[in-house]
Amino acid sequence: MTERYLVQPDLEFIKEIQSLGGETVKKCFQCATCSVVCPLSPESGPFPRKEMIAASWGLKDKLINDSDIWLCHECGDCSDKCPRGAKPGDVLSALRAMTIGHYATPQVLYKAVNDPKKLPVLIGVPAIIFAILAIFTNLFHETLSHGLPENVIAHANFISTWFVDLVFVPLSLFVVAVFAKGLTDFVKNIHENAINEGKVEIKSLELKPFLQTLIKVIPMILSHEKFTKCEANKDRSTAHMMVLFSFIGLAVVTGIFFVVLYVFGIPGPYSQINPVKILANISGVALVIGGALMIKNRLTKPDQTSAYKDWYLVGLVFGLGITGMLTQMTRLAGGEYLSYFLYYVHLIFVFNLFLFLPYSKMAHLVYRTVAITYNEYMGRK
Repeated sequence: MTERYLVQPDLEFIKEIQSLGGETVKKCFQCATCSVVCPLSPESGPFPRKEMIAASWGLKDKLINDSDIWLCHECGDCSDKCPRGAKPGDVLSALRAMTIGHYATPQVLYKAVNDPKKLPVLIGVPAIIFAILAIFTNLFHETLSHGLPENVIAHANFISTWFVDLVFVPLSLFVVAVFAKGLTDFVKNIHENAINEGKVEIKSLELKPFLQTLIKVIPMILSHEKFTKCEANKDRSTAHMMVLFSFIGLAVVTGIFFVVLYVFGIPGPYSQINPVKILANISGVALVIGGALMIKNRLTKPDQTSAYKDWYLVGLVFGLGITGMLTQMTRLAGGEYLSYFLYYVHLIFVFNLFLFLPYSKMAHLVYRTVAITYNEYMGRK
């Protein structure tokens, strides 16, 4: 007897795909050209053909638990070769954004980050917070300093370093907690989905070998090995690598300066020939150049869809880099008040980076890394 399955499309899901840059999803007529030309598609259960049909049918549960959408690097090969202009790469990008939102808590932050109408709020909230801290620091500097250890006394007369860290340390812990919960559910669900679709044979995941696989995968990610296999947007790998390594460098610098200030009690500013300061400057320059290249790549290829979520991330990256570098340059040039203003704007960008990391496209750094690790762990070729 033939079994029958009732497909219940989620029409709102389809509309959301289209609103996030996948408006061409309905043009797909399942010719499988995309799966054939993709240099990254695995032999077992190749993408993105199956994802395109599932997206056009509105099969939300299937897609948000599909690890294959993260193996796509949106290189553009499939979109260039598609005879119907369905742009599978853009559709998969939209699906990744929706998956990020599905696993992020609370949902209201995801919706705010991906809604251009909410941008004034995303900017306004940290603007108010740091304006208050600036006023508080200047009015009560002496009172705040009294009785505090020397290594936590505010050394700037604009916004106390201590206050800034008081904002970002809790934010960092919040972000870690959001990612921890999201990744726990993510790994569980993509594994169940892979088993149901017959992609893998391993029934249970073990933490130690999974982490060992992660260690093996990291060099591949850092080298952009898979990205460089693409053709249409191969030039994008340079910009992505510059941004990735700049963030790594700046994270190292921030960690070192945090320990030096609060453990050893050595305040800044630091000499420009300090090795850590040199790393900070190189990373800052790389972030500005990488962000500028990302903007250039999108502006020079009008045939490629760039949704708001993409421009939000590119703008955040470039704004973060340029305000950070200009803050230092104006300080060294003696432009005190201009430097204060630029630092204020820089903190707004940093706040957006920290708080909205699990909700914006930037979260793909985490989810894609885990998905690629899962793929390698399962031995899919």
